[in-house]
Amino acid sequence: MSTRLFGTDGVRGKAGEYPLDRPTVRRLGAALVRALEPGRAHLLIGRDTRESGVWIERELAHGACAFGAEVVSAGVIPTPAVAYLTRASDFTAGVVISASHNPFEDNGIKVFSGGGEKFTEDLERHVEAIVADHSWGVPDGAPSPVRGVSLVDAYAAHARDVLGDPGPLRGMRIAVDCANGATTTVAPRLFGNLGFDATVIGNEPDGRNINLGCGSTHPERLAQTVIEGRFQFGVAFDGDGDRAIFVDDQGQIVDGDAVMLMCARRLQAEGRLRGNAVVATVMSNIGLELALAESGITLIRCQVGDKYVMEEMLKRNISLGGEQSGHVIFSEYLFTGDGLVTALNVLRVMRDTGRTLSDLAGDLTTYPQVLVNVRVGRKADLRGVPALSQLIDDIEGRVAGHGRLLVRYSGTEPLLRIMLEGRDEQEIRRWANELADAVKLHL
Repeated sequence: MSTRLFGTDGVRGKAGEYPLDRPTVRRLGAALVRALEPGRAHLLIGRDTRESGVWIERELAHGACAFGAEVVSAGVIPTPAVAYLTRASDFTAGVVISASHNPFEDNGIKVFSGGGEKFTEDLERHVEAIVADHSWGVPDGAPSPVRGVSLVDAYAAHARDVLGDPGPLRGMRIAVDCANGATTTVAPRLFGNLGFDATVIGNEPDGRNINLGCGSTHPERLAQTVIEGRFQFGVAFDGDGDRAIFVDDQGQIVDGDAVMLMCARRLQAEGRLRGNAVVATVMSNIGLELALAESGITLIRCQVGDKYVMEEMLKRNISLGGEQSGHVIFSEYLFTGDGLVTALNVLRVMRDTGRTLSDLAGDLTTYPQVLVNVRVGRKADLRGVPALSQLIDDIEGRVAGHGRLLVRYSGTEPLLRIMLEGRDEQEIRRWANELADAVKLHL
């Protein structure tokens, strides 16, 4: 059995199966404490609305308490709330039990340091090594309920400060999709207290309907709600509340790329865009890069995963970064994606510029993107195959200045993924297929 537990976003899997079976979860809780401050660790746990969240929380706490930790639960609360509260309330670490945008059968465990940042890979490897060391064990016994604490109001106050007075936006009719997830405990009340006329959907969690046909991964329902109700603004969160996707008054989807562009330009105008740069992943559209360049803003790319965005932002002292999928990080507030903070920042840009969401989103020209997956017999170094290396160079030359080629192997399947962007969809599709045929021939 592999000793690797942490993936790109914590420990993930089917609830009840390795690595989220009861003994491993219990052992992981103990290993976290052994890696941090045995006998003195103070842990905060939060979870989303999945039915498996309660027993995972109890098993994790049982292992942690066995090695002297004090553990409290904030109950159902967004992931970024745990990150913020861990830092603001001086916890040693914060633990979130959630599988984000995945279906209810899945779950996960992600950990935040006392500074409110996701665990680094070095810390994750350290914890994995402790789990794999069979010279120690966790005491048996039935896990007890975890002592609860009410901290959601402190997080709501923190988020509310992002917008402050909504000014001319007060009373605006908005639609909010909580994905039947963690934001159900805070978003409806927050938008209401700010003075918005908010209609909320995806607000009836039953343990199994999280992300089910709703939320940021299914914004079609929100778009329909916005159009039928003639709302001026719509926002959909994912199951754990760390990402947000928007819908304008025309029913058009507004993703993380458009959000980063409008927020970057506003931060730049206010003199708050540190480094005059934005961090995004390799999946962000070339249109974002070109639009930012028009404003003299540099786009720094990193591999897919918001923890890699965070690490790059920390390294370069950058104010803004994120992913096309709606994870957006405003480091002035927190070093992790926060759907509510993102939504309030978008509303702040609308308030301060007097522009509608559709108008702001129109500043981004999204270039056509073609994705082709090729099954391979071996994952060879493409630059070591002359025919493929030459063809890659040729295609990169064809799209230089107005497009982008990304070729990478899947981390979990025998696949080569080809992503090509450019001005003409038929043209780039032909080039992508040309490269795919060459890969089939040589690999």
